[in-house]
Amino acid sequence: EMVKGECISVLEPCRGSLLPLSGRRIPTLSPGAASFPHHRATLRLSEKFILLLILSAFITLCFGAFFFLPDNSKHKLSHSAPSPPDHKPQRGRDLMEEEESLRDKIRVDHERALQEAKEKLRKSRDELRAEIQTEKSKVVEDLKKKKEVPKPLPPVPMPKVVGVNDGDPVEPDVKEKRDKIREMMKHAWDSYRQYGWGHNELKPLAKKGHSTNIFGNSQMGATIVDALDSLYMMGLHDEFKDGQEWIEQNLDFSVNAEVSVFEVNIRFIGGLLAAYYLSGQEVFKVKAVQLAEKLLPAFNTPTGIPWAMVNLKSGVGRNWGWASAGSSILAEFGTLHMEFVHLTYLTGNPAYYQKVMHIRKLLAKMDRPNGLYPNYLNPRTGRWGQHHTSVGGLGDSFYEYLLKAWLMSDKTDTEARKTYDDAIEAIERHLIRKSNGGLTFIGEWKNGHLERKMGHLTCFAGGMFALGADGSPDAKAGHYLQLGAEIAHTCHESYDRTVLKLGPEAFKFDSGLEAVAVRQNEKYYILRPEVIETYWYMWRFTHDPKYRQWGWEAAQAIDKYCRVSGGFSGVKDVYSSNPTYDDVQQSFFLAETLKYLYLLFSSDDLMPLESWVFNTEAHPLPVLHLANLTLPGSQAQR
Repeated sequence: EMVKGECISVLEPCRGSLLPLSGRRIPTLSPGAASFPHHRATLRLSEKFILLLILSAFITLCFGAFFFLPDNSKHKLSHSAPSPPDHKPQRGRDLMEEEESLRDKIRVDHERALQEAKEKLRKSRDELRAEIQTEKSKVVEDLKKKKEVPKPLPPVPMPKVVGVNDGDPVEPDVKEKRDKIREMMKHAWDSYRQYGWGHNELKPLAKKGHSTNIFGNSQMGATIVDALDSLYMMGLHDEFKDGQEWIEQNLDFSVNAEVSVFEVNIRFIGGLLAAYYLSGQEVFKVKAVQLAEKLLPAFNTPTGIPWAMVNLKSGVGRNWGWASAGSSILAEFGTLHMEFVHLTYLTGNPAYYQKVMHIRKLLAKMDRPNGLYPNYLNPRTGRWGQHHTSVGGLGDSFYEYLLKAWLMSDKTDTEARKTYDDAIEAIERHLIRKSNGGLTFIGEWKNGHLERKMGHLTCFAGGMFALGADGSPDAKAGHYLQLGAEIAHTCHESYDRTVLKLGPEAFKFDSGLEAVAVRQNEKYYILRPEVIETYWYMWRFTHDPKYRQWGWEAAQAIDKYCRVSGGFSGVKDVYSSNPTYDDVQQSFFLAETLKYLYLLFSSDDLMPLESWVFNTEAHPLPVLHLANLTLPGSQAQR
């Protein structure tokens, strides 16, 4: 299933089906079970293999003796023939002695090989197994020794980081609320630490690890990496150190796993870079660069538009089968810029910057129907797929990263800002409408038709409009701040009109129903952050107390209906007074939902927006003040 880029298991298991419940995330299959051969069969194969090796060695020695022992007839002939006048008798004797020595050596080797073969055949199964294991271990150790020591990263000036601690609110009641959010974070982390440590996510009811195929079903500790910066901001430094220790000792990217390029970029690379900038610990930077190198083969397509998935070991990429005839997805290949620019800055390697700028240049040359960007683009042909445009699933974070590329460049990347402004103008013209009840919503454009439905994922756009208000063309800053407020109000209504006071996955604006989910498979809440994200941005720009009030309502509802003894779980029906759980504690709950709530009840000097830009997984990256520098591989002065 598709979820703001995060994959989840909602309702019944997918059983191989794909339900495009997209979001700044995309769909996945339910995890498949891997099967392994029985160990006894493996042992029988190993025994046969060792016997074959012995026999082949024996045969090789026989053939060696046949071919390389001196030919006796030739030897006699050479000695009966008269010696040339200049031949010295001593030299002939030396040759004969060398030949005899060679024959003796071959005979000894031959006898030794036969003796070793006899000894092998006398050994028990357990002894053979132990020898095989010893040989395997030796090969592994030899390979480790042969691995090249990675080149040290070049020293670069650390961007000025401010406001990473404290943020204590003055008001006692606000501080009390913030302390409650920290306690919720500790419950979520401690539960994962106890029941799912090292796994990607947690099943809080079953109290065991959980994963989806966006991580290749490998244990990459997604929750650990995703939660690091939240732990650091909240002052949970012992928990942060536990996470750092696991990453140092266990986070390995040389695994045979097919992963989502988008998810790994925003959660892992974004999370590691943010942890590096907040803490200054070098291990996070090194791990981020190691992983980024594993993602680069995904860009080996005819157009340079990356595949959706890549195998970390082989570098082989492919796209989701359901995505419009094998297309790449706008929100995926358009949500790499922030992290890749920082990778080039930290490594001096221009490849990362060049990859994302190539994508931007290619999109700039393409025709856009009604000025809108379709969600699908074929990486082989460079043509759009079906004409479906959304500010929710499949499209959302593409627009977000255009704006944030400009902010992160200290507002010098004017090309990104112009592209954002043009895109938002087209969206406002074709997708944004007012309902009969006066609610502003953002619909989806499908083949010339506006679908009057809005997803929970789309609710992030209220915060985006507010964030981009300053710098808008034609003195429209006030207009976009107001638009952000209207979207925040609509999304609050989607929460307020449910029994649990938690928002559904998607809600309609027709047939007399407004801001309400109609279909059963749209009534779930999976601990999503987008509505709270918008509350926080609106609070920062307006300080209207209603945003803290709305955020507190959501926090209380999550604590009441999603909290279980083993963590926090999503619920399947927000309109039911007795909801059932989906039994998944998403990694983004710790990375985003709880972080935005904590920021909402903190003072503005914690992570000031003048100095930090949050990626789409809420990982903060510092603004790069590169006024007099040029990024390697770029043409324009930054």
